[in-house]
Amino acid sequence: MATTTFSISSPRVPWYVWCAVLGVTSAMIGGQWDISWHRSIGRDTFWTPAHMAIYLCGVLAGLACGYLILATTFGNLSQLRGTSVKMWGFEAPLGAFIAAWGGVAMLASAPFDDWWHSAYGLDVKILSPPHVLLILGNLAVNTGTLILILGMMNRARAEFRNTLNWLFLYIGGVVLVGLMLMIMEFSWHSLMHNGAYYRVVCMVVPLVLAGVARASEKRWAATTVAAVYWLFWAGMGWILPLFPAEPKLGPVYHQLTQFVPPEFPMLLFIPALALDLLWSRTRDWNLWKKAAVSGIVFLAVLVAVQWPFASFLQLPEARNWFFHTNIFDYNAHRAWMHYVFTKPDAPLSFSLEMCLAAAAAIVSVRLGFAWGDWMRRVRR
Repeated sequence: MATTTFSISSPRVPWYVWCAVLGVTSAMIGGQWDISWHRSIGRDTFWTPAHMAIYLCGVLAGLACGYLILATTFGNLSQLRGTSVKMWGFEAPLGAFIAAWGGVAMLASAPFDDWWHSAYGLDVKILSPPHVLLILGNLAVNTGTLILILGMMNRARAEFRNTLNWLFLYIGGVVLVGLMLMIMEFSWHSLMHNGAYYRVVCMVVPLVLAGVARASEKRWAATTVAAVYWLFWAGMGWILPLFPAEPKLGPVYHQLTQFVPPEFPMLLFIPALALDLLWSRTRDWNLWKKAAVSGIVFLAVLVAVQWPFASFLQLPEARNWFFHTNIFDYNAHRAWMHYVFTKPDAPLSFSLEMCLAAAAAIVSVRLGFAWGDWMRRVRR
């Protein structure tokens, strides 16, 4: 009987993998759209299209991975048992369990979020408790999808491995987008001349770049992951302002007629390119030595690129549709609508923050290498 299961003799991506990929893409779009909705319109109803796009990810992940778990355990896909793990009496690939849990967490966050807004009103923080649960669930779906693809990739013959590898890098970029959403409050361009910005970025980005690149083994893997992030973030920034919006929740300090876009994306593909070039020439290095050099290179290139770019974003030349620095939230007070940086760190504080950023980058890269080595061994 014909089956949609991936096998060595039938090199095609199964429908449940495409379903999970569609889900994480929907959540990626919905997350940015929802933040823009809050900044442009306010909290008007739970049943916004942006919310539905986010929670569609939980539905798709739950259905696809739930089917995969049940079909592997009870018969339709029993041939996958040899490449599965057991949990609570069920059998399925590891990624299916992780993504299924993430889907449940995302759906569980929905009534929690609705209650939170009813009790406390408009969020003043991205990282409210229901949003944290939602983000963690989404990251679990992303990670589970990543591992599901990875297990297939590590078992595949060479010609099909390349197809799965590109899909793996795409999901790696989605994971990076999700993490950048979590640190959005610490990464406004007005903060990019402060040490804390570089410390926070160095805690997050090198981990993903190093882990995905080491598992993929493609030469430009880190650059590809960073490019996925940049293209998505920039694309949402160009598309969202094309649609009309009107504030519905006070205080309204100035009227909007369009959706507020996310800030212009960081130029992470440049330090990612530097890492790819470094790693192609240091394959035989000790991992701690490679992590130390990689962390310092990442931070140095990030500062060299992002510091002057942040200065450019404050100029009149950036107040256009491409960089869109001239569009503010409806509740942004006139006193805040100035193109200036936040109060700079004192020299000693800045030096300390940059030392912490370098240490964070080194540890983050080393953890990424360990994560990548584990992912290279995944077969289930």
